[in-house]
Amino acid sequence: MLNEKIGINAGLIWNALEKGEQSVKALKKTTKLNEKDVNLALGWLAREGKVTFSEIEAELVVTLA
Repeated sequence: MLNEKIGINAGLIWNALEKGEQSVKALKKTTKLNEKDVNLALGWLAREGKVTFSEIEAELVVTLA
C-alpha cells in the first residue's frame, strides 16, 4: 500500500521535473506533497537512477537523469 503511494508521488515529481530542474523546496510547493512524501519519492527515483542531485547556493536541486 505504501509502495503504491510512493510510486504515485514519484510520478508527480517526475512530471514536475519534466519542465526543468527544481529545488526540493520548489517540488514540495509544485506537487503539494509534504516533506516526507517528497523525500520518499525522490529516494525511489534516485534508486532507479531517474534523477540527479546537485547543491546550488546551499539548496538541493533535482534534475531528471
